[in-house]
Amino acid sequence: MREKKGFTLIELLVVIAIIALLMSILVPALAKVREQARTAGCLGNLRQWGLTCTMYAEANDGKLWSGITDTHWWWLYQLPDNLKDWKQNKTWFCPTATKLQVDESGVGAPLLNIFNAWGIYKDPYQGYTAGLHGVAGSYGLNGFLMGRALTTEDQRNTYWGTLTNVRAANTVPMFLDSLRFDLWPQATTAPAPNEYAAWTDYDMARCCINRHMGFVGCVFADASCRKVALKELWTLKWSKSFNTRGPWTQAGDVDPSAWPDWIRPLKDF
Repeated sequence: MREKKGFTLIELLVVIAIIALLMSILVPALAKVREQARTAGCLGNLRQWGLTCTMYAEANDGKLWSGITDTHWWWLYQLPDNLKDWKQNKTWFCPTATKLQVDESGVGAPLLNIFNAWGIYKDPYQGYTAGLHGVAGSYGLNGFLMGRALTTEDQRNTYWGTLTNVRAANTVPMFLDSLRFDLWPQATTAPAPNEYAAWTDYDMARCCINRHMGFVGCVFADASCRKVALKELWTLKWSKSFNTRGPWTQAGDVDPSAWPDWIRPLKDF
């Protein structure tokens, strides 16, 4: 009778070693492919928002939403209901940030970080409503592009007023990855000391968030769309008065050691 032969221990160990080697090669590659797909989805959403902003401005004498009351906040309540509603309008969400900070029952996420979406906002505000399901998302609008009334010299020297007033529009961020729906970045503001902080009072930190391996998605005032490196954010022309050669840029002689640990290794601008 012929003796049955199985795998020897050495053969099994060789097979396991080969599988482990293949996994070590494939897993990072697959992770990179997944991130590329998420980034592409994010940029696709932002292109849609760029189109929405452009069409609204064209029908409104070049102006975007003004925001509500003297604070000029809550511009998103001025959107049509189908664009407000986070369940109807899936372009509110970057694919890396779909977990709601506050869910439909009002319960907050147990661990908040940069991969949370803001919202849900449901309550009426100053006569405006938030739509059937409320508003939630993971993008924000450059507040300096809002079509607010410019009543002082300082406001006229800071806010763009209309999209048609924007010069070098491909350097002016309009809509991008953000921890809040409105942004007023300042050239002197540092990035957040904690990479994964869900909320901070630092204005630039609302959008200087590492959602895409050192980048955020952004659509500009000319409707062009691309990834923006995190340190590059300080070189963009957010407002008329924004200093693109400020203290956090190479042109402004930034001290490399001043960057928080999490952002320090990234490319300087």
